[in-house]
Parts: sequence; structure tokens; C-alpha cells
Amino acid sequence: MPLDLKNYLVIGISSRALFDLTYENEIYSSQGLEAYSKYQLENEEVILKPGIGFGLIKAILTLNEVIKGKRKTEVIVMSRNNADTSLRIFNSAEHYGLDISRAALTSGRSIVPYLEAFKVDLFLSADEEDVQNAINAGVASGLIYKSETEYNHEMIQEIRIAFDGDAVLFSEESEMIYREKGLEAFLEHEKMNAEKPLPEGPFAKLLKTLSYLQAEFGAEHNPIRTALVTARNSPAHKRVILTLRNWGVRIDEAFWV
Repeated sequence: MPLDLKNYLVIGISSRALFDLTYENEIYSSQGLEAYSKYQLENEEVILKPGIGFGLIKAILTLNEVIKGKRKTEVIVMSRNNADTSLRIFNSAEHYGLDISRAALTSGRSIVPYLEAFKVDLFLSADEEDVQNAINAGVASGLIYKSETEYNHEMIQEIRIAFDGDAVLFSEESEMIYREKGLEAFLEHEKMNAEKPLPEGPFAKLLKTLSYLQAEFGAEHNPIRTALVTARNSPAHKRVILTLRNWGVRIDEAFWV
């Protein structure tokens, strides 16, 4: 029976964000798919080094251990590899003790159609085009940047996520008024509509899921902390506060800048 993921925090992550596939990607770019596939098959027992998103994924998976017997998160590997060349990825996940058993392996096709099927709350990738396509499809997505220095893979003790407001948590409806008509018109519009909840943006579902998990974990020593950083200072901030109340979500910190 398939797992119902609607009450889970579901993170989709590309294999290149989870593990360091820099060399393998160079083979693909310079020599093509056949050479890449041959290399992966020949080295499928060679464990990959952690990638830039490894620490975050490991911390997210430990949320399943906070309340014994209550699984809260699922991580889905989203990759353009095929099943054959993906074995090295799962061997590496098993080596590091990552509780990952689900994947979308598309054999070169876009992964975007599978994000909705897996009920993905957040998609992380090292490929800018994949991230933009996911955002265009209404899925909260983030680009994993390669660090110029050695990345610290020590255990993350507290998961901290900061959100922007318009066009991120909320739709870009009000932002468009600001762009087209200026600040004065924007402030007047928000003042007149202060009691009307803002429409949801692409990251609203993620915030709601995080808020649900925070309530499950309780206030003391909560492993998740959220923040809102927005240019919506007074009086435009009132609509934001009332919208979050209407959604029934919590924000731990807010910065009106």
C-alpha cells in the first residue's frame, strides 16, 4: 500500500545536491550520457562524498526520531538518472545511514511532473533550470549553491528557515501594485484590505507543514524555527499578521525591514 504523504514534511532533493557529483557531472557535460553511465556503473560500490544539502537532509530525517513511533518527514531523491545508474546514490545513502527509500528517476526527463505526485513541500536542486521550472509549477523550490570553501557536515541541531513575504509566502498580487503604481498606492491598498487574508504564494504550503510539525513537537526545545523577513513595515504589516492567524500558522521571528 502506498504511503499517504499529506501529513508529512516531504523534501525532494536532487542527487547532485545530496551528494558531491561534481566530477561525474563534468563527465556528463564533456563526454556525454554513455560515458557518464559507464562511469557510474563501474564505480557503483564507491561511496559518494556528502554534497552541500547533505547536512540539512540528515537533520530533517532526524525529526522522525523526536517522537518515538511517529514518522514526520520523507525525503525523495529526484534525479534524471535511470534506475540502473542510480544504484550508487542509494548505496551511498545506506552507507551514511540516511533513511531514504523513495525516488523519482526520470531517465533524462523533467522531474517537475513528479513533484505533485509525491506531494513535495520543498524541492532542492543544484540545477537552476529545474528549480525555476518547479517554481513556475507552483512548488516551493530552492537552489543549492556550491560552497567555495569546505562545507561543514556536522549535525545541524536546529532547522532554521527564513521566508520572504510577497511572491514567496503570499502571492505577488500586492507586489504588482507596488511595481506598477508605487509605494503610496501599495500602502493604501494594503490598508483598505487589512482584514482580507493575502492569497497563498508558492511557499505557503511549506510554512503550513512546518507549523503543523512545530505544534506536534511542542514549544520546549522545538527542532524547527521559522522567520519572516519582509519589507512590509507599518502599516502594511497588519495584513500579514492577520493572514498568518487566518492560516493558523506560527512564525517564531519577524523582521520588518
